[in-house]
Amino acid sequence: MKISDIEVILLRQKEAIQAIGDSTQDAVIIKVHTDEGITGIGEVASSPYVVEAIVNAPLSKYLCCGLKQICLGKDPLEIEKIWQEMYEQSSWFGLRGAGIHAMSGIDMALWDIKGKYLGQPVYKLLGGAFHQKIRAYASTLFPDNAKEIAPIVHNYVQQGFTAIKFGWGKFGQILQDDIQMVQEARKASGENILLMIDAGGNYKDVTLALQQAKNLEKYNVYFFEEPFPPDELSALAKLAQSSPIRIATGERYSTRYQFEDLILKGKVDIIQPDVGRVGGISEFMKVAFIAQQHNIPCIPHAWSSDVLLASTLHVNAVIPNGGILQEFCVSEKPLRKELAKEPIQQKNGYITIPKKPGLGIELNEETVETFRIK
Repeated sequence: MKISDIEVILLRQKEAIQAIGDSTQDAVIIKVHTDEGITGIGEVASSPYVVEAIVNAPLSKYLCCGLKQICLGKDPLEIEKIWQEMYEQSSWFGLRGAGIHAMSGIDMALWDIKGKYLGQPVYKLLGGAFHQKIRAYASTLFPDNAKEIAPIVHNYVQQGFTAIKFGWGKFGQILQDDIQMVQEARKASGENILLMIDAGGNYKDVTLALQQAKNLEKYNVYFFEEPFPPDELSALAKLAQSSPIRIATGERYSTRYQFEDLILKGKVDIIQPDVGRVGGISEFMKVAFIAQQHNIPCIPHAWSSDVLLASTLHVNAVIPNGGILQEFCVSEKPLRKELAKEPIQQKNGYITIPKKPGLGIELNEETVETFRIK
């Protein structure tokens, strides 16, 4: 079996894209085709147009080759070998960031092919699941006004969620407004709902972030996510070593090398790699095991379609330091809810790991054609 083509599918909502932390407004799906008719799918959590360029770029010079040209003709079952070849042969423009993001989607699709070829779900190919279902948390954006918090919380509690995360928006700009938001969230949820807060990297001052962490402790917040931009490792370390609550981050990091720095220099309590950015399923596993060596739990980031969510469920279930929580994007956008033929659902606050061969997810081609950028 050989890779015969790699297809990059750009999807975009009909409305104008807003400059907010909502990554369900567009999407980029990867299809890896084989000469035996088995097609694998993957998703990249990045800029669709940039990913398309990285995959389709022709050879420029040594170590400067588009990913598609590197992969064509290769045996799709040789996943680790292909990963290393993509990493090395695109190193002039890759190594971190968008280059690794694009590799993530291809790697994901290769695992899907391998599972379909062998008739096994990906979690079995990775060594077997410690968990058959994982507690889901409703992941949503902060509203503009604290008065809007209570109805949002009540809605997700009624749906069966036992954990909720609010993030981004204006959080991290005015301390008192932040406190009011969290206060309203805790008041509406009661004490039995797990509550998480994501600052979206808005803090620029360690002292202020520490003050906020102490405020969040009063409302029994489980973790305080991404208080600083990703390069601020010294600030992260200062905060993590003084914070009364857990500090979590990692969605903007790629490869084991960045995560090793995050763990050793950033001193965070929880890592949050995104399978669609970190380097795919293959690299996610390496990152998770580095964290395990340091007794750090892994709670993956996943804020896009069911393709990314399915991939994340497989890896979350098989790592010894995982299975704690699964992020569940509750955006109502069609690219979030309608891209899979059988959308992944939570039931009583838990999501079951896909059991069908490969990733266990199939694209709704009608949705693809409706939102595809021609």
